[in-house]
Amino acid sequence: MKFGIEFVPNMKYYELEYYVKLAEDSKFDYVWITDHYNNRNVYSMLTILAMKTNTIKIGSGVTNPYHISPAVTASAIATINEISNGRAVLGIGAGDKVTFERIGIDWVKPLKRMREAVEIIRALHLGKSVKYDGEIFKFNGARMDFKAGEIPIYIGAQGPKMLQLAAELGDGVLINASHPKDFEVAKENIDAGLEKAGKSRDAFDTVAYASMSVDKDRDKARNAAKIVVAFIVAGSPDVIFERHGISGDDVQKVRDALNAAFTKGDWPGVSKAVTDEMVDTFSISGTPDEVVDRINELSKAGVTQVVAGSPIGPDKKKSINLIGKEIISKF
Repeated sequence: MKFGIEFVPNMKYYELEYYVKLAEDSKFDYVWITDHYNNRNVYSMLTILAMKTNTIKIGSGVTNPYHISPAVTASAIATINEISNGRAVLGIGAGDKVTFERIGIDWVKPLKRMREAVEIIRALHLGKSVKYDGEIFKFNGARMDFKAGEIPIYIGAQGPKMLQLAAELGDGVLINASHPKDFEVAKENIDAGLEKAGKSRDAFDTVAYASMSVDKDRDKARNAAKIVVAFIVAGSPDVIFERHGISGDDVQKVRDALNAAFTKGDWPGVSKAVTDEMVDTFSISGTPDEVVDRINELSKAGVTQVVAGSPIGPDKKKSINLIGKEIISKF
């Protein structure tokens, strides 16, 4: 099992640097930095991290092929790879409709756009002169003027077709899920994509991009996860709730509580609306021993990397240290 950690660059660069160095010292294998227009630029932050770290692999978690050309993405991550002495990884996904609507981008043909973008990025990284007559992208002899090196590409995926595409084209898949049942369902589509490409599962990284909250005090850990879990619940499709036996009434209570929080500031009401069942389904939360047990279950379901996503724990510094000492050490 490999371990990653996700950070949103909504903090000062020196704060991010501090936490990433702490993660590196705690033996995390990967750090994934989110890419959203409203936060600090992902490649600027990755540049700082590339110069300030030594062993941890660093990458976008995830960028997208809508507001950035695949040519620019290929160059940006290749630059990070050079600065970090070969530690860059590229996480790329189709993004989300709501975010794109806010910046005037139409979220159309995500599968087609993802396929074309990844194929172009791979070709550019090989140093080829790229001629590509796609439905979305048209390239006529584009070529990089420096060596990119071998940069693994991880594709963010949820639905069946994107999971298959990720397995076919990617070196790994980033799945926003925390429960073994979700990976058991995803396995069939991942296997289909691997078979189509003639690839071995052993060479493919299946990543649980999970909400995690760890503390020696079980209640503190689980309570810290509730706001994040509420947002996951609000954005999840009905098929997920059916899979885990979560009632529609309970889901609606969470959505109503979030609306009240945005209009009246009632965030304690959000935490109250989130059930224990939801925390179990949409996060990996609890004591180190409980988290170890869940990671073992995920491993049996085919997961090969677990990413500690927000909130990480009630105290980020303590939780990162705790994950290193009492969880990563056991794997």
